Amino acid sequence: MPRTTLAQDAQEVVRAIALIKLGARMQVLETELALPRDRLIRLYREVTGVSPPKGLLPSSADWYMTWMANIHSSLFYNTYLFMKNEAQCTHLDALTKAYRLYREHCTNTGAEALLDLTRAWTLVRFFSGGILQMTQCCRCSGKFVAYKYDRPTSKACALCQPPSRAGKGAKKSGSAPYREVAAPAEALSLALAA
Repeated sequence: MPRTTLAQDAQEVVRAIALIKLGARMQVLETELALPRDRLIRLYREVTGVSPPKGLLPSSADWYMTWMANIHSSLFYNTYLFMKNEAQCTHLDALTKAYRLYREHCTNTGAEALLDLTRAWTLVRFFSGGILQMTQCCRCSGKFVAYKYDRPTSKACALCQPPSRAGKGAKKSGSAPYREVAAPAEALSLALAA
């Protein structure tokens, strides 16, 4: 194992603290950072005041294909790609900055943030693993999350073609009713302008 300098070690600790504050699980921290597990656990306890949660990470790409989750996933991943490709951020910086922008956008629009950092991280891993891809909407030309090996037909995104019962359950459950949201390109520009 290569020796790390004190500055590199401090930088890893700062990254770990930022990820913990955003809600990262231990598996995310262990994969993304070069700090030992026992040190990450101590950091987690120090930052949050509780032990890290146990349990499995999300392991199915199906969750990202449901109507509202697809909208949120597409918004986050488009922001992540912008940060990585256009802003030239590293993977970890792009992940944290894109997630912060996603949460800020949800807060500013009054929407519930469906993605937590662990789901956002898993989404990025599904793209790296070749399970998911971005597909262009045949109506608004925005790009949305889709399975990599879906048949190449013209598809509409979840914003342009919501399911027929979208928002109908809001009255029963007491949650906020469905309301029109900006197209992915507009939502992304609004998120980045904020």
